[in-house]
Amino acid sequence: MNNVEIVKYIYEKFKHGDAPSILTTFAPDVEFRLAEGHPYQPAGEPWLGKDAITQHFFAKAGPEWDWSIALANVHDLGDTVVVEGRYKSVYKPTGKALDAQTCHVWKFKNGTVKSFHQYADTAQIQEVMTHS
Repeated sequence: MNNVEIVKYIYEKFKHGDAPSILTTFAPDVEFRLAEGHPYQPAGEPWLGKDAITQHFFAKAGPEWDWSIALANVHDLGDTVVVEGRYKSVYKPTGKALDAQTCHVWKFKNGTVKSFHQYADTAQIQEVMTHS
């Protein structure tokens, strides 16, 4: 698979909650960074390595979200893939829907994901995750 195909594979697996398959595409020392202000990591500090990502992200996001992303544009820049799209998701604990613009920057080294950086409207994410 080329880098764009790997990114599309990851989104498909995430939609089905298949974290183990996603992790096979990550380098052992992968850096995973959510947008600043995201409820799972408000400071925007990265998680380093597959174990940290599993513990702090997949263990929470998997059970809590009915998640998908609608891809608008995928830019192949060689070792970097930039994705523009929209989250089309439901946060299960509140039942609220999320329809938010997002941009993801994926960086690759030797055919594996070296880093992921999310840019998103975290105010919308926070609102959806807040009980009324």
